[in-house]
Amino acid sequence: MLKKLLSGLFGGGEKAPGSAPAAEPVAYKGYQIISEPADQGGQYRVSGWIRKPGEDGEVQEHRFERSDMVPGREACDQLMVSKAQRFIDEVGEGMFRPR
Repeated sequence: MLKKLLSGLFGGGEKAPGSAPAAEPVAYKGYQIISEPADQGGQYRVSGWIRKPGEDGEVQEHRFERSDMVPGREACDQLMVSKAQRFIDEVGEGMFRPR
């Protein structure tokens, strides 16, 4: 409940302005990758969420934004998943640490 309250205050989990509807989550190594590309004049910017349920039931989430622009939604979703998988492999749980 506290996470939900804080998410409301700080914008966690909310749809980004100009973003297309979120795609179905893709499971990868215990994480969920959700593509939610930003529609920018017929091009799609790679962006979305990486989420991981914690042992206590709380969901950790990381907003994943890249500068890549792709002309098609499906290609953008595929690129989002591949980049997020690489990011998970390289950074892992470190993505949830405060900066």
